[in-house]
Amino acid sequence: MKQLIFSVILFFLFFACATAQTKLRTGWYRAAVLREDGAEILFNAELQLKNGKQVMYIRNATERLLVDDVRVKGDSVHIEMPFFESYFRLQMQPDGSLKGKWLKAGSAKLLEFPVTFEHGQKERFAINETTTQNAAGRWQVVFTRPNGTERPAIAQFQQKGSAVTGTFLTPSGDYRFLEGVVNGNDLQLSCFDGSHAYYFTATINGNIISNGKFFSSASPVELWRAERNNNAALPDTTPVTQLKPGESKLNFLFKDVNGKFVSINDARFKNKVVVIQIMGSWCPNCMDESKFLSSFYKEYKSKGVEVIALAYEYSTDFNRSKASVQKFINRFGIQYPVLIPAVTVSDEQRTEKTLPQLTPIRSFPTTIFLTKSGNVAGIHQGFFGPGTGSFYEEFKVEFYRTIRSLLAD
Repeated sequence: MKQLIFSVILFFLFFACATAQTKLRTGWYRAAVLREDGAEILFNAELQLKNGKQVMYIRNATERLLVDDVRVKGDSVHIEMPFFESYFRLQMQPDGSLKGKWLKAGSAKLLEFPVTFEHGQKERFAINETTTQNAAGRWQVVFTRPNGTERPAIAQFQQKGSAVTGTFLTPSGDYRFLEGVVNGNDLQLSCFDGSHAYYFTATINGNIISNGKFFSSASPVELWRAERNNNAALPDTTPVTQLKPGESKLNFLFKDVNGKFVSINDARFKNKVVVIQIMGSWCPNCMDESKFLSSFYKEYKSKGVEVIALAYEYSTDFNRSKASVQKFINRFGIQYPVLIPAVTVSDEQRTEKTLPQLTPIRSFPTTIFLTKSGNVAGIHQGFFGPGTGSFYEEFKVEFYRTIRSLLAD
């Protein structure tokens, strides 16, 4: 009898311990993605209970990125990012922290980075010096690639106390929501969205930013510098995608995520203004554009406007691409067709194989506007999302002006 009672007690103790391990600690975490060069890319996440389910919100300045696929088994934790082919494989520690790896699919291989989530840490960067500089304003920026070539950008920052938010804008898009601090005269900014992990450091001295370094996931470090300039602008010398001589219309036929072939020549697009979204499920700016276009389509579908997305993915494996693209469709409630061309985004002949009427596609996203008669009315490269503030508002004004003009013709 004593043996039976002892066995029952052991069973319930084991059950209680196993049950205790099925819940993560709620509250704030500071996560650190570790690069091979030793640099840490920091971001913050908050774990909450939502309708009895554990969910995580990743914070990037004003953005709260909902991650609702959090699975716990024993002390093992799997967190699937809502976009991109990206997830965390972690193990709970006695102090409530999480340790493991961030895994991200690429065009050639699966990338792995050590990562830790430190519980109880809401702040991203430690402040150990009095803030002496102000980063607020617009900056003309130059990035220097590892090969020595330069690329232009604009920085738009806001500062309150030592806290800094803002972003960088390049000819192909923006770096989304950055968050950081000015510590003494040292600037630190970072963000994480599941596809890219960014970390910027630099020194501010009045109207000059120097000694800048840009760390991006596994990419080589880029240097950067900037000068405060309220009139900073991007050059218009960047090569743009355009129609080839003698061409006026697009002609394509690709599968949607259900395996059904869709053509620009289908009846549903006849006598409609059509917006073609050139995108990829791996592209953070495409995420922001997809959110915008999904809302726009629901408003303008009844007015005679159609939208088609062409998703250029990492693989020609249709099922792999479908799974990644479906995340976008589900999260943003996309109702327009999303088609998957049977080429990879890394294919140098991707344009010739899919849209031979165009010169090479250089930026993701790229937006193409078609008239009611099917002619190409305009092509816009890149996308400035909500993290860019006034640039985003200007984009929306111009976008709607273009649509109204095409509808009126």
